[in-house]
Amino acid sequence: MTVRIVIGAQYGDEAKGKITDYLAADARYVVRTGGGPNAGHSIRLTQASVVLHQLSVGVLRRGVTGISGPGMVVQPMRVLDEMRELEEKKLLLGELVISDRAHVLLPIHEVEDAWEDALRARQDPARGIGTTGRGIGPAYADRYGRWGIRYGELSHLDTLRARLDMLYERKRLVPGLPPRAELESSLLDAGERLSPYIRDVDPMLFGALERGEPILLEGAQSALLDIDFGTYPFVTSSHPTSAGALVGAGLPPQCVTEVIGVAKAYATRVGAGPFLTRAEAEEEAYLQRVGGERGATTGRARACGWLDLVLLRYVARLNGLTSLAITKVDVLGGLESVPVCTAYVGSDGTRWTDRPPTAIDDYAGLTPVYERRPGWPEFHPRLAERIRREGARALPAELQEFLAFVEKETGVSVDYVSYGAHRDETVRRTSRAGHRRPTPISRWAK
Repeated sequence: MTVRIVIGAQYGDEAKGKITDYLAADARYVVRTGGGPNAGHSIRLTQASVVLHQLSVGVLRRGVTGISGPGMVVQPMRVLDEMRELEEKKLLLGELVISDRAHVLLPIHEVEDAWEDALRARQDPARGIGTTGRGIGPAYADRYGRWGIRYGELSHLDTLRARLDMLYERKRLVPGLPPRAELESSLLDAGERLSPYIRDVDPMLFGALERGEPILLEGAQSALLDIDFGTYPFVTSSHPTSAGALVGAGLPPQCVTEVIGVAKAYATRVGAGPFLTRAEAEEEAYLQRVGGERGATTGRARACGWLDLVLLRYVARLNGLTSLAITKVDVLGGLESVPVCTAYVGSDGTRWTDRPPTAIDDYAGLTPVYERRPGWPEFHPRLAERIRREGARALPAELQEFLAFVEKETGVSVDYVSYGAHRDETVRRTSRAGHRRPTPISRWAK
């Protein structure tokens, strides 16, 4: 039995979708455990490129069941569009399942999301969250306020109508809501079209555990955007951590065999919020251009900067990481040296090494401390081909030293390295991946 969890170890956009797709080759079930259409997992295949917003990457592989899990909020009309696009590209290869416990994200949530963020910004421009505008916060608020509609309830007309009545009454102050009758009609139509895919996933996953079939839990967003442990209030509305993944799939903690944290060799952030290692303008423009740093969902340019080991240590501890996947190492190829943040220093001389501040205002007094590591050669086609042929031993020596430095500083093995956008441009760096113990808590003790 193997249950792997893939977690974003930075501010999101770390190429989790690519790593999950790579690992899905060895899975029977791939469960996306949280979020909704605010995430875009970009997968570049030989025949076409695709961005998955609400579907698990498992649907791209034959013999794999891709599950949009219980912890998700799924917009039914948008997910139908996503399914149609995959079918047109002949990429809907695996079995597709939507949990009957997942919540329905409604168009009224999208309207409410935009209205709320505009309201914050009007009160104070610095308070704008910079959300994707896809309705995630309001949908999760209704979920936890017990106003929501679950996918298993789309076929229960009386329940559906009663919930819509309550939701429209509750949101009567939100301007620009679509007509209630129109929304009801759309929901009934979408529910009927999605009904073949809506299932109770508990028997599927527990049956897989009993049979020893491998399960992969696909994270969205990032641990640093967790509603409790991220840079609040500049966070998402769910728990994109390893613990949250278990809740979002409905699995017990003792079944987990590996927790993989995904991080770029540098760092990016979309939306508002603190970003201590953001690069200077010229360096940032270089990273944006070479790395193609635009949000897969929003299309917004990502803020770019340097790898932050303070945050990576924090995420490793919070999630019990057993291994790391370092992505986009090719973007830094050809640089003379690569800055890495190893600590923060406060205005009072306090040194921060393994956790960020809790209060957002406390970031203002911190300065990152950098160590410059030797750069590695540019990833020309001959080098990429050699890595495909020979494996991780063909990675440049300077890059191997960089990865060893990350391992030493975090206490977590770098077992996977991604050096390009295509599906096959990922390499397993060790033969022991999946058999490491989580980072001991004693390592983090003061």
